[in-house]
Amino acid sequence: MSEAAATPESAPPVDLGSLTLLALQSFLKGLGEKPFRAQQVYRWLHQRGATSFEEMTDLSKDLRARLSSAAVIRKVEKDLEQRSVDGTIKYRWRTHDGKLIESVYMPSTDRKTLCVSTQVGCAMGCTFCATGTLGLKRNLTPSEIVAQVHAVNREVRKNEGLEQLRPLTNLVFMGMGEPLHNFENLKVALEILKSGDGPNFSHRHITVSTVGLVPMIERFGAETDVKLAISLNATTDEQRSRVMPVNRKWNIAALMDACRKFPLRQGRRITFEYVMLSGVNDTDADAERLAGLLEGVPAKVNLIPYNENAGLGFKTVVERRAEEFRELLAARNVAAFIRQNRGRDIAAACGQLANVEAQPGEGAAPTPAV
Repeated sequence: MSEAAATPESAPPVDLGSLTLLALQSFLKGLGEKPFRAQQVYRWLHQRGATSFEEMTDLSKDLRARLSSAAVIRKVEKDLEQRSVDGTIKYRWRTHDGKLIESVYMPSTDRKTLCVSTQVGCAMGCTFCATGTLGLKRNLTPSEIVAQVHAVNREVRKNEGLEQLRPLTNLVFMGMGEPLHNFENLKVALEILKSGDGPNFSHRHITVSTVGLVPMIERFGAETDVKLAISLNATTDEQRSRVMPVNRKWNIAALMDACRKFPLRQGRRITFEYVMLSGVNDTDADAERLAGLLEGVPAKVNLIPYNENAGLGFKTVVERRAEEFRELLAARNVAAFIRQNRGRDIAAACGQLANVEAQPGEGAAPTPAV
């Protein structure tokens, strides 16, 4: 895609929502426009979440017409909405080419968090994860990543009667897909989401999770400033290779070495996510090994009782076992927390995003798209 010049008639239209402010300035310069026009368009796109050029009322009709012929605004259309008994809302979105992705809104007393997807499906093949059964269909573009945020902001404003343009407070990239497998598009999306002329999220309120693509962890640390979470889920290579095929390429030793080298801002820690699979990774010995692996790494551990997926062959741990595991880690001075499962009744919890609707009796009835 050429971002520096006007789009020839034979070329596909430019996806405006995937351009940073600097790239948008270059694109509009190619249309003969002054730099301040880019800021106007950018704010319409990323502060107000505009989905059409007609909404950009402070632009001339001529400019809106030229933009319509040279560029497009890629939005996501709501395909399905499901509400959990705990207040979680899962949204299924349809992209311009008919692909389906999901994002999950998790409100709480002090924050409004959105779990964002970065790919259609996932190539990582983790054997306990429903998303992995889909395989990878394609990467999401920066505009499709950001469009989930804009769409949920609109939904929250409407549903909760709020006036602020950006009611969401926190973003976690833990939805469908492996974020670092789509790093270039993720990086652009993060720049847009943090920009002062855009949604203006703080780097302190954005977390990106990875299964452990070791070379990309180094790039992620060098080229972004948001928080890192590692999906660890095992304490031996034999265990981890069984449930996470990525471990066959980059084993635990390589992953932990990357974590020790990861540049952390003062006071920050790496979050280690540990999905607890009954009879697989939940023994006292696992707790001891996990504490040993984390020595020398500023870390906290989120223990996640497994959210069961039919047909995958894994069972969750009982509440008491999770607490005992946490206590063993605490005894070794590891900060560990049992993460509250949100949206399990609508298949919106960790590892359950696979475009599957809740069955009757398994949660709130779906709300059709409007």
